Amino acid sequence: MQPLIDNARTFGRRPEEFARLADGQSPQVLFITCSDSRVVPALITGARPGELFELRTAGNIVPAHAPDRPCGETATIEYAVQVLGVRDIVVCGHSHCGAVGALVRGDDLDAVPAVRDWLAHAADTPSAADPADPTVSEAVQRHVLTQVLRLRSYPCVERRLTEGRLRLHGWYYEVHTGRVREHRSATDSFEAL
Repeated sequence: MQPLIDNARTFGRRPEEFARLADGQSPQVLFITCSDSRVVPALITGARPGELFELRTAGNIVPAHAPDRPCGETATIEYAVQVLGVRDIVVCGHSHCGAVGALVRGDDLDAVPAVRDWLAHAADTPSAADPADPTVSEAVQRHVLTQVLRLRSYPCVERRLTEGRLRLHGWYYEVHTGRVREHRSATDSFEAL
């Protein structure tokens, strides 16, 4: 913890770098990814403060749109699209994902009921050719595509897509190599950016 505290103490000593941020934000990208500490969107993309609007959830799950049940994830997506006018939404899954791995293996999550109930929002249970593979890469990639499709059910997203004012992207990040791949619809595969 001490290195984090030390950095926080010196971080604010460069106010000229941050003064423009007081005027508001205008990120062009909503980046939806896992809460996993090994996935750092600004590090992966090189984004500076104000350039990414982030939504982090266990397993980068996008819950089904349910107007009668407000939730923070839905509010974040709606705000990014309707108020901030983001032009792109990236759903980024990652290798070695504990959430997707638990789904693939069918882990007993009764000891963590909130996690169990959250993972039920994943829609389809992702499958893998080799459930023992610690990267769960195939399952994560399928899971990312499911979440991208789930985004299309949000009225604000659907409207902006129809108007040609929004693009959706599915990314897969390898925590053990740092490589990022994007889903290409032409080949229906994840390929290097």
